[in-house]
Amino acid sequence: MIKILNKKFKPRIKARIRKNKQILNQNIDNFFGWVKGAKLVELKECNTEDDPVRPELDNEFRTGYGRKIYGVEYHGEIHAVMCFAYTNIIPKSVDELEKLSTDAFLQSTMRDQSGGQIAIAYTVWSKKKGGGKLIVKEVFKKIKKSNHLNRLVTLSPLTEMATNFHTKNGAKLVQINQNTQNFEYKVI
Repeated sequence: MIKILNKKFKPRIKARIRKNKQILNQNIDNFFGWVKGAKLVELKECNTEDDPVRPELDNEFRTGYGRKIYGVEYHGEIHAVMCFAYTNIIPKSVDELEKLSTDAFLQSTMRDQSGGQIAIAYTVWSKKKGGGKLIVKEVFKKIKKSNHLNRLVTLSPLTEMATNFHTKNGAKLVQINQNTQNFEYKVI
């Protein structure tokens, strides 16, 4: 009797496991499928209330002298955002970031309109799983292609979440400041 039941149920169990594996793999593909069709775009503004890192910074600041906003777009919707400032020195605070990016911008107007040599990422957030990692990767590619940028550094808050995010994405800690920390992504 037990042998008959084993013969009857064993193939059914194996078939069910196979089917569940297929469903799981299909769901994972659907879950991250948007990543393949996403593209990096420059934004004129973003919803600053969505920013978990620096919501107090308005769009005027984010698009001021030597500062830009980039987003990862998929089907007309923005799924991740990263804000940058271009400087020639690594800032230790947001106030210093503003002064250094303005200074680098004004210096570049006298030269070649290229801005500073260091891209400072001062905020990043994602609305969709995988978006944060994707925007770092896409921005990294953009910086490698640029003629004037030779470093990608962050101005991150002193949080475990920021530390984990950047170290998991390959960045090295450069310095810890009074209220911030700087990580650098290798650009070569």
